[in-house]
Formats: sequence, structure tokens, C-alpha cells
Amino acid sequence: MLSDDVVSAARSGKAEAFSEIYAALAPGVNGYLKVRGLEDHEGAVQEVFLALFSRIGSVRGGFTGLRTLAFSIAHARYVDDVRRRARQPQLSPYDPDADRRAVASAETALLETLGESDIGRHLKELKPDQQEVLLLRVVADLTLEQVAEIMGRSIGSIKQLQRRALLKLKSVVERKEALL
Repeated sequence: MLSDDVVSAARSGKAEAFSEIYAALAPGVNGYLKVRGLEDHEGAVQEVFLALFSRIGSVRGGFTGLRTLAFSIAHARYVDDVRRRARQPQLSPYDPDADRRAVASAETALLETLGESDIGRHLKELKPDQQEVLLLRVVADLTLEQVAEIMGRSIGSIKQLQRRALLKLKSVVERKEALL
């Protein structure tokens, strides 16, 4: 335990006195805050001593009064931390497998529905980019410009891709009908 003279020396601004007070009280304050469960107990210790040293001129009762004030400030930091945590929701990582709200995308649902029909089976014989352009143009009813922007291509290449897709789809349908 330090003498009351150290508190008087700290009031006069002597740096050694502040160091002695910190060395004497910091381990206890740190232990108190750590046991109370503060996440950043070491940062809180620094805050406690900043507040304590800024009020050193108003301390009464010598070292005992200073010690009481230090733990009062530490307790206030603990209460602030508890209140802060109570206001903040507890975050947990997102697990898509556990999320029962998840539904298939519109595209997946459409392809599954189409997959059960003749058109869907016919579309599956097209290349993926041909399927995409037909779905965007016919099902989504988008303009050539919109499809070009979505697919990152020029309007001319979308026209050509659509033309090839329709010709391929026509040949697939004709071939299937010939087999029936």
C-alpha cells in the first residue's frame, strides 16, 4: 500500500507518483475487470486510469480514497459494458443449411418446372448461353438491350445467339416429333 504522500506528489504533477499509483492499482483493477468478463479489460484499465488521473485533484482520503475512486470508476466501466452488450443483439454466423426460409431462386424453380415439360427437356439440349438468352427474351420478356446488358454482350451477338438458339430448338423439336 502506498503512502498518502504519493497522492500529494501526483496532485503536484510528479510523473513518478503517477507511475507508482498505476503500478500499485493497475493489476487489481485489471483483475477485477477481467473476472467481470469485459472483452477489452486492458483497454478499460487505461480508461479507468485516464479518468482517475484527471480527477486526482479532487481525491480525499489519501491513497485509500484514491483506491476507492479507482474501483468506483472500474465498476462504472463494467456497468457501461453490461448495458452496451444488452443493447446489442447477439450475432451468430449465417448457416444457409439451417435457414428454413430459403427457397429456390426463380430461375431454378422455372427450370425445374420446365424440366418436367417437353419444352424444358428441349431447352436442356441447348448450350447454357442459348438457354439463357431464350429464357431472358421469352420468359422474362426482356428487350435485346436488357439481355445484352445482363449477359455482358453486344446487341448484335445477342441477336445472333437468339437466332441460333431458336434454330437449334426448332431442330430438336422436329427431331423428337419425327421419333413419335
